Parts: sequence; structure tokens; C-alpha cells
Amino acid sequence: MKSFKVAVLANLKKNAPHFDGMADDQWDDLDSESTVNALVNALREGGHQADFLEGDINFYDNVRKFKPDICFNICEGHFGDAREAQVPAMLEMLRIPYTGSKVLTLALSLDKPATKRILHWHELPTPRFQVFERVGEPLNDDMAFPLFVKPSREGTGMGVSGQSIVNNETEMRAQIAIIIKRYQEPVLVEQYIEGREVTVGVVGNLTGPVARRLPENRHAPRIQAGLHFLPPMEVDLQEFVGSDVVYSNRLKTDLADQLNYLCPAPLDEDTIDELNWLTAAAFRVTGALDVSRVDFRLNAHENWKPYILEINPLPGLAPGISDLVIEAAADGIGHTELVNNILNTALRRYGMIE
Repeated sequence: MKSFKVAVLANLKKNAPHFDGMADDQWDDLDSESTVNALVNALREGGHQADFLEGDINFYDNVRKFKPDICFNICEGHFGDAREAQVPAMLEMLRIPYTGSKVLTLALSLDKPATKRILHWHELPTPRFQVFERVGEPLNDDMAFPLFVKPSREGTGMGVSGQSIVNNETEMRAQIAIIIKRYQEPVLVEQYIEGREVTVGVVGNLTGPVARRLPENRHAPRIQAGLHFLPPMEVDLQEFVGSDVVYSNRLKTDLADQLNYLCPAPLDEDTIDELNWLTAAAFRVTGALDVSRVDFRLNAHENWKPYILEINPLPGLAPGISDLVIEAAADGIGHTELVNNILNTALRRYGMIE
């Protein structure tokens, strides 16, 4: 395998800016030094020269000095409603290849309501929803309690807790007020799907015609060639039913190493096939590349029908605890192999390897 000079691009929690009034969990979606070091070491084990670059305001100058052949990008960004797209936009300007989805997809997927509008337009199952920019906006007639309230543009379960499930207008408006004050952004309110939370990771790229639309003939063969689906993962929340009935920020950050991950999730083959198809469909219509993770809720009142919650084109890659890494391990793929598979997928897409 040919060796490449790779810049690992990330935002470390320890380097994040601080400001008055910032939320306690402001930087929970940023990465630790151990995760970045694991990525660098994995790429070096794959035979490449790899070093870390912080995706901050000095990045543009630093990456030009480093002169990488390709970048391994997991930058979350710091500020702005399309912050995950900022570093890739600079790479596009400089014509430097990078792993993962491009600017438009990263901007779209960070905005959960915008993503849901795309899913809805393509008639893909996603919970009914409404966006609130002010606490007092009227609730749409087609929205029925219980509802689920969360920030529009945050990851890692930020702003999500047991209080996110609301059963009346008083609870809903109180939760909307909390999120607007804490995150200074619109609030997504969607139909709460009682049931199981499952996530599906995927590495690869679709082959054949992959314009950002689904075939008009829904009886045609499902287009998912070129994607490697990892086993679906379910988080067993039974131990936390008294406090966390959803996969909350607390569980994703403070208790990640204490959770019971069911991977492969105990699902029948038909359900797994449907989840894989919906994952491929979400991957396609959002224009994702190389790697993604799609999160679902399976509705207990509709024979476990899957509903797409969101697609994450920058899934976590922390060894041992990130969803995608756990799924890969269940498929017999170690962390080093997973990281190099993602890199090789991007290298093939750019025509840098066969």
C-alpha cells in the first residue's frame, strides 16, 4: 500500500475557547487527546506519515505549511450554524483532499430540522416535527403529546435528558425556554417515538447513479451497493429507566464506559434489512461520503417500525466507546483497521489508490 502524508484534523476540548455565559456542555462534542492520538497512531500503523492539526483560526496557514497529501477530518468547529463545514470549506479552497462528507452535507446534517425536511421530501420515515424560534409560538395542529424537545444544531446528545420528553404545553414551553437560553439557537420539537433506540454505521460510497434523490420506482432494486453496513447497535437503557429513558448527553459523556451496548442488536433479518436500506437512503439524499452513522427509533406501537432521527457524517471514533467503533468491533474490525478503511475509502474516491 502506498504511503501518504496525512493531517489528522480535529478540535480538542482542551483547546476550545471559553466565554461568559457558555453552557456547561458547550464543548461536549469535541475530542479528547486520547482519541486524536489513537487516530494518528492508527494511521501510522497503516504505513502513513500522520500528525495532528487543530482546526482553529490558525488552521489555514498551518495546513499550507504542513502540505498533506490528504486530511483525516473529524473537526466539529467552534462557532456558527455550519461550523462543521468550515474546515472542509478551507480545504476545498486549497484543493486538499479530505475524508468524509463535503461542505454542503456537513452544513445540512448539523441542522437537524433541515435534514428532516430533506428526509420528509423523499418520503423517508422521520417523526413529525416543528421548529421554535420563540417560546410562545403556537403548536401545530398535527403535533400531539408526548413530544421530544432538543436543540437544532448540537451533537453528542447535548441538551437531551429525561426532561426532553414533554407531556403538555407547560412542560414543552419550559423546555424550549431552557434550550433557547442555553444554546441561543432554534429548538426542534418532534413527535416522541416510544420504543428502542438503534444506530447503524456505514463505511464506503454508493456506486452507480447516486444523485441526491431516490428512484421514482420504489419497487426497483434498492441502491446500496458500495456501502459496508456495520452491525446495528442498541443501547440497553434498562438500568437507567428511573433517570434516562433516552440516550442522553449524560450517558454519552459521563457514563459511556458503563453502558451495556447490544451489538449486534437483537433484531430480525427483515428489520436489519430495512434499517440498512434506510441508512443507505439517508446517506444518499444528504450526499454523504466515506462514513456515516444513522440514528433510529423503533416505534413500539407500530410493530417496531423504524423512524430516522438524524444522520451523523462525522461519527465519533474514540476507541472502545464510540458507537461506530463498537459496531466495527462486532464486525471483527479493530480500531486501526476501521480508521484505515475510512482513509482508503476516501483515497479511492479521489483516485489516489485503486
